[in-house]
Amino acid sequence: MKVVWQNIAKVGRQQVSAYIRKEFGTKRAKKFRQEVGETINLLCNAPNIGSIDPLFADRPQTYRSIIIDGLSKMIYRIDGNTIYIAAFWDTRREPKGQAEKLK
Repeated sequence: MKVVWQNIAKVGRQQVSAYIRKEFGTKRAKKFRQEVGETINLLCNAPNIGSIDPLFADRPQTYRSIIIDGLSKMIYRIDGNTIYIAAFWDTRREPKGQAEKLK
């Protein structure tokens, strides 16, 4: 499967990574990036592994989410043979406000 990162998801991933680096150090940030890569590989082999996300129930497409490292949430949708990473955020943030940023 092909993976396409939407811009908002790229920015979110970078923000989470920068926060982890600042608060926990470069070693932990590197581990986080590795976990993201491993999760993407899992999705390529089993794209429906994530839960259908209720925050996006009103959308025409089905959005799924998967938790990475216990504190980060990756939102994605599947269209044919392509996985679109739509959003990425720290789960400690208010979820509805984060979901509204995704149009």
